[in-house]
Amino acid sequence: MSQPVVITVAITGALPRKKDNPAVPVTPSEQIESTHEAFEAGAALAHIHVRAPDESPSSAPELFAEVQEGIRRHCPGMIVQFSTGGRGREQAARGAMLPLRPDMASLATGSVNFPASIYENPPDFVEGLARTMQELRIKPEIEVFDLAMLYNAAQLVKKGLLEPNAHVQFVLGIPNALPARRSVFDFLISELAEVLPQATWVAAGVARHQWQVNQWCLAAGGHCRTGLEDSVRYDETRLARSNADLVQRIVDACDEHGRRPATAAEARQLLGLPQAA
Repeated sequence: MSQPVVITVAITGALPRKKDNPAVPVTPSEQIESTHEAFEAGAALAHIHVRAPDESPSSAPELFAEVQEGIRRHCPGMIVQFSTGGRGREQAARGAMLPLRPDMASLATGSVNFPASIYENPPDFVEGLARTMQELRIKPEIEVFDLAMLYNAAQLVKKGLLEPNAHVQFVLGIPNALPARRSVFDFLISELAEVLPQATWVAAGVARHQWQVNQWCLAAGGHCRTGLEDSVRYDETRLARSNADLVQRIVDACDEHGRRPATAAEARQLLGLPQAA
């Protein structure tokens, strides 16, 4: 039988903006509609950022609440994952939406250089977010932008702040961080098996690397992430029409790798989440 793959759709992110591609959903209603289309195409997990009216990144709990409610209404069982990322948001606000109790939330386990800034995640901040997620029964998705973050996650398991069946996302292709090279990808997967043997994993390729990394994940037995947050382009020649367009590309490639898109219920089982009410 074919092996299920959990397809994550990162619908909007902090960037890009509508000027880069009119398909990027910004308002809550646009985000809900775009997520529903991606869900119908085969996505089982939605990675959520929200935007202020001027399209700047926001931590406003009321915006997260509106998007979450819409997804749960229109996408039965779909996994809702909130971003606690730092682009355009102060550390004190980055976990402000967690009391809404999404199924999952992102957790970067260290700091890293980005092209024009430092993505700061000091140890006390990381542990504080991990503790809050644990108290609220929110499963973290460990975001690994640099190698040390993988070992930091293993330390959090030893400290009892993460469960051994962690879900890890490798982010490849951001300048100054992990490069999108197959040798690096293979090394990360082998190291994960050594230091977090019970973990599940996904890899995200940024910008022009998105589709290549999707194919590596399908071939290696991992899960996939796609969406307009990571790339506004379907390929090198044209803009993506929608998040569903990018999800469908993965679905269409599943057969050649002996894979199939996981249903929402299967995705919850694979990631160790309770089934939706």
